[in-house]
Amino acid sequence: MIRNYFRIAYRNLKRHKVFSIINITGLAIGIASCLLLFTIIRYELSYDRFHPGYQHLYRVVTEDKSADGVFHTPGIPFPALEALRIDIPDMQWGALFASEGSQVTVLGKGETGNTPEKRFIENSGFFFADPQFFQVFRYTWLSGSPAVLAAPNNTVLTKKTAIKYFGDWKQAMGQLLKLDNTVTVKVAGILEDIPHNTDLPLSIVTSYETAKANPSTYFYSDSWGNTTSSFQIYASLPGNIPVARINLQLEAFSAKNYKDRKRAVRTHFLQPLSQLHFDKRFGTFGDHVTAMGTLWTLGLIGAFIIIMACINFINLSTAQAIGRSKEIGIRKVLGSFRWQLFGQVMGETALIVLAAVILALALATFSLPFIKHIASIDETLGFLNWGTLFFLVILILVVTVLAGLYPAMILSGFKPVLALKNRITSAQIGGISLRRGLVVTQFAISQVLIIGTVVAVTQMKYVQDADLGFAKDAILVFNANTDSAFHTRQKTFSGELKRMPDVAAVSFSSDLPSSGNNWTTNFAYDHRPDENFGLDIKYADHNYFSTYGLRFLGGRGFSESDTTREVVINETLTKKLGLTDPTQAIGKEIRMGSQPWKTIVGVIRDFKTNSLKEEVRPIIIAENRQFYWVTGIKLKSADLARTKAAVEKVWDEVYPEYAYTNNFVDDTLAEFYEQDEQLALLYKLFAGIAIFISCLGLYGLVSFMAAQRTKEVGIRKVLGASAGNIVYLFSREFIILISIAFLIAAPLAYYIMQSWLQDFVYRINLGLGVFLVAIFISAIVALLTVGYKAVRAATANPVKSLRTE
Repeated sequence: MIRNYFRIAYRNLKRHKVFSIINITGLAIGIASCLLLFTIIRYELSYDRFHPGYQHLYRVVTEDKSADGVFHTPGIPFPALEALRIDIPDMQWGALFASEGSQVTVLGKGETGNTPEKRFIENSGFFFADPQFFQVFRYTWLSGSPAVLAAPNNTVLTKKTAIKYFGDWKQAMGQLLKLDNTVTVKVAGILEDIPHNTDLPLSIVTSYETAKANPSTYFYSDSWGNTTSSFQIYASLPGNIPVARINLQLEAFSAKNYKDRKRAVRTHFLQPLSQLHFDKRFGTFGDHVTAMGTLWTLGLIGAFIIIMACINFINLSTAQAIGRSKEIGIRKVLGSFRWQLFGQVMGETALIVLAAVILALALATFSLPFIKHIASIDETLGFLNWGTLFFLVILILVVTVLAGLYPAMILSGFKPVLALKNRITSAQIGGISLRRGLVVTQFAISQVLIIGTVVAVTQMKYVQDADLGFAKDAILVFNANTDSAFHTRQKTFSGELKRMPDVAAVSFSSDLPSSGNNWTTNFAYDHRPDENFGLDIKYADHNYFSTYGLRFLGGRGFSESDTTREVVINETLTKKLGLTDPTQAIGKEIRMGSQPWKTIVGVIRDFKTNSLKEEVRPIIIAENRQFYWVTGIKLKSADLARTKAAVEKVWDEVYPEYAYTNNFVDDTLAEFYEQDEQLALLYKLFAGIAIFISCLGLYGLVSFMAAQRTKEVGIRKVLGASAGNIVYLFSREFIILISIAFLIAAPLAYYIMQSWLQDFVYRINLGLGVFLVAIFISAIVALLTVGYKAVRAATANPVKSLRTE
């Protein structure tokens, strides 16, 4: 009997080839989309869950509350590490200190002999750690042990990094490296490669004692007043100790060690390791932070698409139900029970779903490399794992039930007398009202995705074109080392560059005008007590303002000097100080932290100090050669590639022992919005898929309607109806349904996208135009889909359609 059911199901699919192809294709695309989105979501949720006992691992984070608001940072003062071990001994505390853009020079077995040839700039993965960090995190050691990090000038490499430096990781032990042209260290351990799905991307880990022994190079400080997000403390919590208890102890710890703070009330608390990747308040050492809202959005898009594919199946199955009424009537007369007929229809649905799954796996496998590229996933992903297979089984069951339940109930419920007399009508199967409702649902989902896509793309275009308040085009930047030898040659380097005809300006600074780095300090203005908000510091030379096109509201830039005597502030700082006229600050004195008082000589117009997701922060710009880590070169050449090569040649002549890396400012700024760009691209992709699935269903319905109304169309044409009248007859109802769908989709999309835009301080306004674009796209797509079949029906010869009577 079961074999007979499958044989009949196969015959039905073969008899209705067009509808079968539409159903299988729609379901396959829907299932493939869900599978791809599930893979992305599963990968993001897997971050740092490979650590043994990750449920008991935490990071100590910092919260500052002041009149200026609440400020969060993952950083903590350096002295806090030993203080925590003394005050809260129940926990295992480990330190991790990151250094970005550090240079590693491979020396081999000794500094003398061969001239060093291999130099690397490590923009990420370069850390200092103590042995206790590797007691908190149980990494696999291929050689050595955590104990080697107790001594200064020892370093540990991952297997991949050792191969990069020495060609063979087994030969790396005992080799020498020079860090930042200052510190020589010995390779004393090798770690197994760290999975990509981590926010602790270790590549080279040097002993924490090395950083402490070289404070001028790595800016180690034993002051409780200095906090950097580069220094973080991690902890392992014993299973019998509640988190709340440790957080109470951390409150007491904060009150004890920060009692002299006037600017803000500081507290520490534990953040679970499993939340690092999703909490945008703090950030991580990884390449990105993914908001849980983004994962929910992707999951919702996947659900929307699979629902649309199921709607296609239900629409076409119920539309075809009338054609199968005699078959059902005969089966019932011959003794079939309703549950048998129900099972037969569900079996046919399952067969279609299985065919769709096979096609979906092929589509998903083909598409996975492109999706990985869009989502910036470096890990090797696949579908042959228990989690994905379980999801696929659940998806098959859900799709089979969603798509097949209603058609099976309708077909199995036919009365045999009416079925055999061919008196089953659309009204009796709920056909017209049901199909209208489902079409409305489909197009409402499509329009939500279209509106979301239009808003995301428009916001990203606004971000790209926004006036940042400074020049970003044709400015070449590269990070510099922090050692004194580099700084002593900066004047020579600058002089050589300025002699080049294609170089307009050169500036050395601690930072670009806009970046993710915030160096905050307490300060006092005009010999008043310390203000109740922080001040961001940027150190730069006197060419900084002209190189980056910063505009003055009053005063001037500071004069070239070896000491910091004059400073420039921004417009936001004058407003927060309560000044009605920015120029009132000129000539006043300001003190940063415990430094001497300095004179304000200029006020510049506000520029975007961070991404457009954040408010402009109060800024002070001062000279201090020690902190000039960034070189900015304003180019005026039409041939940028040639000029870059010329700059590199000068670099190699002045700094032969330093590695050279470069980037343009606009490329650096684009990294702020990389994840939002990815989300906008995913919106485009899946909105297109949703529209395609809608078109498939619409095409199938119109095809069925055209076949059912062949004689009606013939009669209308004989009675004088034009082709335009026939096209209007088919299109009118769908345009009405699309309009109803728009009324449902518009407020829902407005709410969702308005919430997304809240992440941006500077954002577009959701005007009427966005929604008009969505309904226009939906109407055009529907008209093109319906119009094709309608035109064919309208231009058919009425004699052929009426000849069967």
